[in-house]
Amino acid sequence: MNFARQFKEGLITNNPVLVQVLGMCSTMAITTSFFNGIGMGVAVTIILTLSNIIISAIRKLVPDKIRIAMFIVVIAGFVTMVDLLLQAFVPALSESLGVFIPLIVVNCIILGRAESFSYKNGVAASAVDGICQGIGYTLVLMVMCIVRELLGAGTFGGGILGAGGILEGGALGAGKGIRIIPEQFPIGVLTLPVGGFIVLACLIAAMQWALARPKKEKEESKS
Repeated sequence: MNFARQFKEGLITNNPVLVQVLGMCSTMAITTSFFNGIGMGVAVTIILTLSNIIISAIRKLVPDKIRIAMFIVVIAGFVTMVDLLLQAFVPALSESLGVFIPLIVVNCIILGRAESFSYKNGVAASAVDGICQGIGYTLVLMVMCIVRELLGAGTFGGGILGAGGILEGGALGAGKGIRIIPEQFPIGVLTLPVGGFIVLACLIAAMQWALARPKKEKEESKS
């Protein structure tokens, strides 16, 4: 197990969103406020890590022909637990994310890591993979949330900061966000579904350019 390599893969070279292009539905649908991004990222990270651990632990006991069904049963169990915990302790987040919490069951990131990594590696390595891939996913969500909320609505920290937020004694999820850009200037289209496509496309392009640059420089130095 190489923690540094796995961490680098999760964040950069094999980022689940920007490189593997997985989990697109939730990535574009819920990234309209900072609160949503953090909530979904933490939920997916927890489910991904726990699922990886269990799948890795029982992989030698499960016939190969039913492995996909086994993945879904394990993931569904953890999704149900996280969903019920959110409803009990963070109802505002549960309501805001809506159906996208139950849909984590079929999130391609979790199924993909179960098939490509945890079913073939030990428990410790699978746990680290889940954490690193989850962090990579969460960071992308946070960046998208900040860009779309700031440029699209002109605010920052929606659901956490601002009027009614937790810093003012309000409930978690009630904050209106801190107004950064005057109301007449934000680019409202970025808060719409098409805005999610635009921001994600820019991030993927930037990541691909960054990953291709060292290779290009190496080839140019040889020539």
